Amino acid sequence: MIHPSAIIDDRARLAPGVSVGPWSIIGADVEIGENTQIDAHVIINGPTCIGRDNHIYPFNALGDAPQDKKYAGEKSRLEIGDGNTIREFCTFNRGTDDGGGLTRIGNDNWIMAYVHIAHDCELGSHTILANGSTLAGHVRVEDHVILGAFTVIHQFCAIGAHSFSAMSTVILKDVPPYVTVSGNSASPHGLNSEGLKRRGFTTHSLLQLKRAYKVLYKQRLTIDQALRELRAMAAECDDIIPLVAFLENSSRGIVR
Repeated sequence: MIHPSAIIDDRARLAPGVSVGPWSIIGADVEIGENTQIDAHVIINGPTCIGRDNHIYPFNALGDAPQDKKYAGEKSRLEIGDGNTIREFCTFNRGTDDGGGLTRIGNDNWIMAYVHIAHDCELGSHTILANGSTLAGHVRVEDHVILGAFTVIHQFCAIGAHSFSAMSTVILKDVPPYVTVSGNSASPHGLNSEGLKRRGFTTHSLLQLKRAYKVLYKQRLTIDQALRELRAMAAECDDIIPLVAFLENSSRGIVR
């Protein structure tokens, strides 16, 4: 399961069933869970913890120091969950003190080639990051998000669950849950209706979320005014509750 040309530090911990391909390098303080497949020419530095059943394709560089001039060598981590597919030439950096020292990737994500996930980012589960997507530092991406190819996200932005960005979108502010955005800079273009249907949202929920979208984007309300209406709607539709919570906690303002 371990190719003879692979270099594995004595302080790395590999669970049963892990495979490591030719010319890959596994550094100290790296932990890899059961049945994870590491292909050729992959470099993983620690401290990094990778779960089980992941497939890491060739030429990835995971767990290196953050690209942050303030970083002074303090100990930080990268954590990757279970069942992720990480295609070629991706770079995931460890965290910094300013972000709690941790970059975290969830479970069952499909991460395509040339994706960059910077220091202190938090990526949820069941996401799709298409080719060339770039997350600056401290970005939070919630579950079931789809980022189109070459989407670029400014540092400290939050991307709400079930949202969708079109190809080459530049995101400078927070993207609320369920919303489709595109452009440079990003602007809203309706509900991610097709994605919500595929994930089993009911007709009733879709109608209520479309009403919520109109409140947020079509009635020329301030965020505070929209929140008052959305809180009342959330009492009748649980799927609006995450939208309300997201807006209440947005620190950069939302795309509008």
